[in-house]
Amino acid sequence: MSQASTARRARKSPAERREEIALAAREIALADGLDAVTLRAVAARVGVAPGLVAHHADGMDALVAEAFGAVVAEELAAVVAAMRVTDAATTRLGILLDTVFGEEPNDVTLVWVQGWALGTRNEELAVRVRAEMGAWQRALAAEIDRGRERGEFGAIDADAIAWHLLAIIDGLGAQGLVRWRADPARTDLTRRALAALLGVAPEALRS
Repeated sequence: MSQASTARRARKSPAERREEIALAAREIALADGLDAVTLRAVAARVGVAPGLVAHHADGMDALVAEAFGAVVAEELAAVVAAMRVTDAATTRLGILLDTVFGEEPNDVTLVWVQGWALGTRNEELAVRVRAEMGAWQRALAAEIDRGRERGEFGAIDADAIAWHLLAIIDGLGAQGLVRWRADPARTDLTRRALAALLGVAPEALRS
């Protein structure tokens, strides 16, 4: 069989190439930050010419937005899955705090911070950032509402507390990127604040 015939048979379909490009952008964002997702960087990771990436992508703004969404949606799915090991809402929220903070700053935190910053001049990214923030808020509110229905919390505003909790997580997470507080106090600070909002003892929010 000729080399030309082999090359034609090995050529990837447009859908396969787009998926490959999207995966490369996601990997770059997670490893080096969202601002590292450039045409040349994606092309180098895939092993193709930049022109081929430009041909298959719907523009770099859209590719960056897609990479952001893929990274943060995967994080939310992992957090939700981790919480489902128990029924108690208080314990599940404790698992949430331990998961999002951990011992070291989360690689996804940098993606979030850069998403907010880059979104000021990339409207497609801004739209995706708002959508993912909304997804996080709804997931937190649903968990808090579930605790209220189970009798673990009193008469509370689940939507408002979810936004409050998200703001705390985002703020302390961003500070952790520069080791503002490298100790485990971030989790304890958030646990005490959330306990006050929910009307429970801080110890109840331990995983």
